[in-house]
Amino acid sequence: LGMVTALTMNTPEGLRREINKVRGMTKKPFGVNLTILPALLPADYDGFVKVICEERVPVIEITGGNPGKYVPQLKAAGVKIIHKSATLKHALNAQKAGVDLIEIAGFESSIAGRKSD
Repeated sequence: LGMVTALTMNTPEGLRREINKVRGMTKKPFGVNLTILPALLPADYDGFVKVICEERVPVIEITGGNPGKYVPQLKAAGVKIIHKSATLKHALNAQKAGVDLIEIAGFESSIAGRKSD
């Protein structure tokens, strides 16, 4: 499953253009990765989610923050929600929030766990 990274598009409308570009290159399903880290990466997270819903992207992978705020909106748009979790606590919170799939990533894959730090 190919993923577009939302935050590299800088704005929700930039993401919309990239989604349409991907649709022009393939008829296969794809998803959007949205990393929610407002303290480190201030962004229009609400706007990105709105575009994902409006464009009916089949899958979103949320990393970082709690996905709970966006679950009802995403589900109403028919978007399948993957939450990438590095800890059991975050995985359980994502499950309670109602995500469709939890992806477990080792702590070493997170920003905090990089050996170069």
